Amino acid sequence: MEPLSEKQRKTLNFIEYRLREDGPPSQREIADHFGLAQNAVCQLLGYLKKKGYLTSTGGHRGLRLSQTYLNKLKQTEGIPIVGRVAAGRPILAEENIEGYLDPRDIVERYDDAFILKVVGDSMVDEGIMHGDYVVVKPTSNIQNGQIAVVLLDDEATVKKVFVGRNRIALKPANKAAGCKTRYVTANEKNVRLIGAVTACIRRL
Repeated sequence: MEPLSEKQRKTLNFIEYRLREDGPPSQREIADHFGLAQNAVCQLLGYLKKKGYLTSTGGHRGLRLSQTYLNKLKQTEGIPIVGRVAAGRPILAEENIEGYLDPRDIVERYDDAFILKVVGDSMVDEGIMHGDYVVVKPTSNIQNGQIAVVLLDDEATVKKVFVGRNRIALKPANKAAGCKTRYVTANEKNVRLIGAVTACIRRL
């Protein structure tokens, strides 16, 4: 890939940070962050797209990292962050890679592992806090009581899972907040067990 100027690199780094933390920034937000005019930001983004680092889905917040750049990151930066997962209530877990984390020093690596960012505090008694990242090993073979990621239609959540004959219990872990177990039947939702949580990563 073509090298970047210092200003282009800083812009790309800011976009990567926003994709990990808050979602894609608008051109106005990029302009405000760097104290630039919007036409200057438009030019910067044009260079980043031309050089193969960015792409766009269209719309006000359509910026995404290109697949070529994501593949390059994967070779050096570890496991992909593919969306967000709620530890309180389900939220949409978009299947676009937002960046990479490299937990290779603290967890066993899996070829197909991925990472989701936790939103909410219903799993704090298990040491999973709001803003943490959970490493997920894809599998539908979840043991009762295991912490796992479950997809309900297009929404993902992380809970302790208990699979019964006719329903699945999604049990939170926050006694202080009085969070209650949720029971889901096959008729109520399109339920899919996505994977087992194998580690939790906290950025300090």
